[in-house]
Amino acid sequence: MAETKTAAKNASAQAKKSNNMISLLAPVLCLLAGYIIWRFILGAPDNFGVGGENGGFWPERDAPKTALSKMYLGGIIVPILIGSMLTMLTFVVERFLTISKASGTSNNADFVRKVQYHLANKNVDAAIAECDKQKGSVGNVMKAGLHRYKEMMSNNELSTDQKLAAIQKEVEEATALELPMLEKNLVFLSTIASVATLLGLLGTVLGMIRSFSALGEDSGGGAAASKLSVGISEALYNTALGIGTSAFAIIFYNIFTTKIDGITYGIDESGFTLTQSYASLYK
Repeated sequence: MAETKTAAKNASAQAKKSNNMISLLAPVLCLLAGYIIWRFILGAPDNFGVGGENGGFWPERDAPKTALSKMYLGGIIVPILIGSMLTMLTFVVERFLTISKASGTSNNADFVRKVQYHLANKNVDAAIAECDKQKGSVGNVMKAGLHRYKEMMSNNELSTDQKLAAIQKEVEEATALELPMLEKNLVFLSTIASVATLLGLLGTVLGMIRSFSALGEDSGGGAAASKLSVGISEALYNTALGIGTSAFAIIFYNIFTTKIDGITYGIDESGFTLTQSYASLYK
């Protein structure tokens, strides 16, 4: 049992180190991809009537031919917002896959009832087999507790209270290995939900400053008003990107936290089931 626990902790440490590398690299790669999309796809010379082949980090373009190419004129905050959106989508997919796997193969409430039935019949091996079928976080915690449960059944040295404490401790240790995996990377979604709107407003303000500066240098008239309206329209792409990214981040963050709460409740119920079952059957 001790060897199994040590192996589980080592595997958890290795997985944590690997996940940390992914968490650090993903935002950087997404921001780089956001710049590439903005600079070489949205800002491609063919998408504009004026600008030609002049290169550089932020080449000047004018007279956009498509609605998407207008987004390029929103300024240097646009690639950051695109990168933020890609980061949000990356961690949405990653959390969806992780939490779906942690949810198990069937409903956790039904799984706990099956385990309760087997324990009531003193068939611990059948309960462990149910854990192997269920998998997921609740199944893993229940399985760890059941192994200690089975061990305590044949232990004649400890009192009932000590046996219950040993089972509860095993459940708590297994829970400590599972919960960090469930909550990991949600901080990126919550941060993007807060920051994306502010970045969008910053891009809009910078775009408005450029537009009014250009208006002040112009001689005036209808052409100046037209140029101002175009500049404001381009600046508002920042706001749209920021609000859209923030909205999706908030929605998925709430979905994932709700699912995690359900899994956590299942874990708590599994620990309660084990201790109550042992207390009632093996006093």
